[in-house]
Amino acid sequence: MSPPVTVVTDSTAYLPREEVSRLGIVVVPLQVVVDGRALDDMVQIDSAEMNDALRKRVPVTTSRPAPQRFADAYEEAMARGAAGVVSIHLSGEMSGTVQAARAGAENSPVPVDVIDSRSIAMGLGFPVLAAAEAAARGASPAEVADAARRCMESVRSFFYVDTLEHLRRGGRIGAAATLLGSALMIKPLLHISDGVIVPLEKVRTASRAIARLEDLAVQAAGTAPVEVAVQHLDALPRAEALAARLPRRIPTLVRVTVVEVGAAVGAHVGPGMLGLTLSSPPSP
Repeated sequence: MSPPVTVVTDSTAYLPREEVSRLGIVVVPLQVVVDGRALDDMVQIDSAEMNDALRKRVPVTTSRPAPQRFADAYEEAMARGAAGVVSIHLSGEMSGTVQAARAGAENSPVPVDVIDSRSIAMGLGFPVLAAAEAAARGASPAEVADAARRCMESVRSFFYVDTLEHLRRGGRIGAAATLLGSALMIKPLLHISDGVIVPLEKVRTASRAIARLEDLAVQAAGTAPVEVAVQHLDALPRAEALAARLPRRIPTLVRVTVVEVGAAVGAHVGPGMLGLTLSSPPSP
């Protein structure tokens, strides 16, 4: 039986399939356009196929879902018995997805609360999971939305990319454009602040960047319980090694998860990306 509140998100949350299934989360895919052909992220194209296109210098871009896809998702939620929908999406500073969700909600037959997560990947995924867990417990639409917003306040994301070129091409670089002049000489550490990619530090090698990511996670964790997602693109050995070290350095770590981002995010960060997202565990 479906919970009275349905949680909708987009494919850039990159949630584990088992969690999506267990919690009844509805995922609307972004579009990945490869050499002029539009494909559904995580459905018609995965990160390996996108990486291959990037390496062959095939043009790869992304676009938001059409508002009608959100309208259809909301209508289907009502048909399954939902009394309300909480729709949580990647930062409006990075994509028009949240605007498309709002447009799709305008004539929805069920009340829809559209939330801009001000983040992406597991910075979006953690609030979605918090909302879906609340919905599974039978929370009201307002309580489900509040669970997402509380989680958003605790989320911290740090990442590094082998090159800023993919972010520059996609127009997602934000304030990190200040690093472009020395991009060939550095491994930039970035973070997400109020929905925007912002430069954090510059280091000289990938190994130093990974070590610094680990230090940043330890500092951000503090002394409270914390969940961590290690995210990567075509860098599984590095991600797993980092994930294995974190429990020794963060005594309050509740859970660490390794996630590979898909094509819609991967097209903008490029192979080799490694990132960490921290969040407080959801309240029961």
